[in-house]
Amino acid sequence: MTEHHTRLAHAFVTMVNERDADAVDDLLVEDYIDHNVLIAPGREGNRAFWKEFFAAFPDVTAAAEDVIASGDRVVGRYSYEGTHLGPFMGIEPTGRRISMHTIDIWRVEEGRFAEHWDEINLYQLLQQLGVLPETGAETETGAGTETGTGTEAGAGIRAEATAA
Repeated sequence: MTEHHTRLAHAFVTMVNERDADAVDDLLVEDYIDHNVLIAPGREGNRAFWKEFFAAFPDVTAAAEDVIASGDRVVGRYSYEGTHLGPFMGIEPTGRRISMHTIDIWRVEEGRFAEHWDEINLYQLLQQLGVLPETGAETETGAGTETGTGTEAGAGIRAEATAA
């Protein structure tokens, strides 16, 4: 069984690398549960997410860095690279290259993914797209030049932490 789950996790990489959103028919049960709030419910919600993602990053590639299966669960640590050439999450195309990593946990049922949890460094992705300042960027704040998150809010948080 764990061998099947491992193959399923690698089939996910194939889906991404072939940019085939319709492959979710083979990968997901119909009433698929995704705990990622950015993805609408069910298999169709997942398909819609991948169609948007593939349109936004038409050259995206993925790699499985680690895959571990046990019982009805499989965990994958994935890396992705691509160029932002289409709208994504309301962000107009920037032409920037991105590199991101995820950790995905799936529950398998009837030979397909039935439920999903993931961790994505969305902050880092938004920095790469130029939506958020790079960490360590120097910016002017009300208190002078700060190095860190590059935001006044970040400077305030650091000041409060130092005072405590």
